[in-house]
Amino acid sequence: MFIDKAKVYVRGGDGGNGAVAFRREKFISKGGPSGGNGGRGGNVILRADEGLRTLVDFKYRRHYYGERGRHGEGKDRHGRDGEDLIVRVPVGTVIKDAKTGEVLGDLVFDGQEMVVARGGRGGRGNASFATSKNRAPTFAEKGEPGEEREIILELKLLADVGLVGMPNVGKSTIISKVSAAKPKIANYPFTTLVPNLGTVYLSEHESFVIADIPGLIEGAHKGSGLGHEFLRHVERTKLLVHVLDVSEIEGRDVVEDFEIINRELYAYSPVLAEKKQVVAANKMDLPGAEENLKKLKSHLKDKYEIFPISALTGESLKPLIYRLGQLLKEVESHTQREGADYPMGEPVVIRAEEEEKFRIEKENGIYVVTGKEVERHVARTDLNNEEAVRRLQLIFKKMGLEDALKEMGIKEGDTVKIGDVEFEYYDL
Repeated sequence: MFIDKAKVYVRGGDGGNGAVAFRREKFISKGGPSGGNGGRGGNVILRADEGLRTLVDFKYRRHYYGERGRHGEGKDRHGRDGEDLIVRVPVGTVIKDAKTGEVLGDLVFDGQEMVVARGGRGGRGNASFATSKNRAPTFAEKGEPGEEREIILELKLLADVGLVGMPNVGKSTIISKVSAAKPKIANYPFTTLVPNLGTVYLSEHESFVIADIPGLIEGAHKGSGLGHEFLRHVERTKLLVHVLDVSEIEGRDVVEDFEIINRELYAYSPVLAEKKQVVAANKMDLPGAEENLKKLKSHLKDKYEIFPISALTGESLKPLIYRLGQLLKEVESHTQREGADYPMGEPVVIRAEEEEKFRIEKENGIYVVTGKEVERHVARTDLNNEEAVRRLQLIFKKMGLEDALKEMGIKEGDTVKIGDVEFEYYDL
């Protein structure tokens, strides 16, 4: 089963809690605090694997969790870090945030990794909070919750050459003749419902990957027919072979077919339409093909190389294949001269923007405070421990939260909500 899109939920492991403990040893009358730190939660990591060709595994499993870090213990024993969860995906997988649609990463090399959900930091034990003023702290931090998000995985096939054209023009037949791929072939539109990949061997040390992209129709860039589902697979190819039925046996006009497909490519992506394109004039073994070939050549003039072929009989396929091998070398050489390390497009680099520490909004008389940093401090605080809560208040004061609340007119007894927790405000 070919699956090229999936939506999954990922969550990093929670950090382990810090421990509250004191040394109780013989001959040591006043042992100090000895609570160890909790371990870090495990990350959820996507790893590109060239052995995979589809996202089918994500059809049956949609939730992925990193392991929780172990809690700290007495005698300064720190908790073990949680194991990272490695999730294998095919090479060519694009990762997007399901809420915003933002591209988070693009795995184009075998073994390339990306952390999609970080594990939470472990909480510090009470030994970490000992100071000259407070030599016996009775509180520790809780582990930080792991990151969580829904992501969309989209597979864009990594092929050197992409075959494009109307349905039933012979793309599947071509790939079956020039490679070991065995696509389903029949005489009706949309026989190919999934892209087929095949490897073409030119010599012992020279080969390239060719993709048979399902037939496109007018309106494909808007999602008509199978449009959007498959146009993305053409994006990474270095060369396009535009396959045309010059016999016009299906009742279509070869020149019109050529223009329709190129309009669809341009409408979907102008960059895609500018890729080097070779024309394969197929079905030359059928009546009327010679006359229609002349019409096509007259229309295209010298803008494109045209290879008259018959995929069914194998006629003239070799010259086409060897020419593609030459053109690929030229494209790769040009890419290297331009200094591009990524012939299939620049890698996506997500830069973290500096986020505000907190934001306050008043809703139904409640002061609602949001912000990753302030929510993180609350999540790590044991709210049942008076000393820990007092420390949290001091952190809020240092962050400027208390002053900001006062500016908004907060009074003693008013309610402040941070995350899922509500506090009654009182001045320190």
